[in-house]
Amino acid sequence: MADTDIRLTSLAHGGGCGCKLSPAVLRELLSGMPMAAAFPDLLVGIETGDDAAVYRINDTQAVVATTDFFMPIVDDPFDFGRIAAANALSDVYAMGGKPILALAILGMPLGKISNETVRAILEGGASICAEAGIPVAGGHSIDAPEPIYGLAVIGLVNPDRVLRNTGAKAGDVLLLSKGLGVGVISAALKKGELPKAQDEALYATLVDSTTRLNAVGHSLASIPEVHAVTDVTGFGLLGHGLEMCRGSGLAGHIRFGDLPLLEGVAALAQVPYRTGAAVRNWDSYGQEVALAPGLKDWQRDVMADPQTSGGLLIAVAPQGVDEVLAQLHAAGFGQAAVIGEMAAGVPRLHIS
Repeated sequence: MADTDIRLTSLAHGGGCGCKLSPAVLRELLSGMPMAAAFPDLLVGIETGDDAAVYRINDTQAVVATTDFFMPIVDDPFDFGRIAAANALSDVYAMGGKPILALAILGMPLGKISNETVRAILEGGASICAEAGIPVAGGHSIDAPEPIYGLAVIGLVNPDRVLRNTGAKAGDVLLLSKGLGVGVISAALKKGELPKAQDEALYATLVDSTTRLNAVGHSLASIPEVHAVTDVTGFGLLGHGLEMCRGSGLAGHIRFGDLPLLEGVAALAQVPYRTGAAVRNWDSYGQEVALAPGLKDWQRDVMADPQTSGGLLIAVAPQGVDEVLAQLHAAGFGQAAVIGEMAAGVPRLHIS
């Protein structure tokens, strides 16, 4: 008989976007995959680790397709469904697209989780899709040893307005729309060592950040000064920032003091609370990051921290910064901030 009181996170070896394969392993696995040159209408494939695939239908329409799923980052099944759905939808928004439908991806350990719990997960995902104005039009389910949930999402975008992680230009300003530290908070909550009031406040912060839709990405596609966008997820700010540097052939400069952090994260990170994925991330790409003397280990860990349903990293020409910040703030991203710039140089990140 299923235990309705069992903690979802206790059934999984990882959670959220921290479940992703390390950047180094993924790059090795994809290194032999065929490129998209044979398919001229495939505008975005796997070449630069972008957020979604884009396939041109005609001169004014292209399909944006993505899939994203993971194991529980929280124990509340409804919140787990909401977080996973928001995370999957983010890939379409990060390409400048607008979602039109989703398909559910579900793997559950039968006999360990009640039907009511599974239903709550599905309802949570459907609630976020309803907020995005799209249906969950179907899906697929399997009996799995660990709970897994996510979405395959289809969207549309104008082929001339696709936002990629490759178009940044020297002199562009870097903006980040959400605070960092989802993985840090998750690690602290799993330890169960915090006072109840602090635990509840951190949980609310985590859920608020991870369920906030990045729908503003669709609007950013209409701003000519926006040159490149990616969402910051499992590889952390440094990993996804490096993808932008490599794809654009530029160096990135980030000021740690300008990074927005979720409330309470700085103190938690100094305990230290951190995820195993943050360590794997740094081991994968640390040689491509130049840290200023004096930066602490906890600061490095925050920048490598896996972000589940994280914010948008945006490269925009200086004259467009005010408009982009205004749109972000109007959309509810109160922590959106300028964090650095792109410059000519070897594709790597410099942190001051």
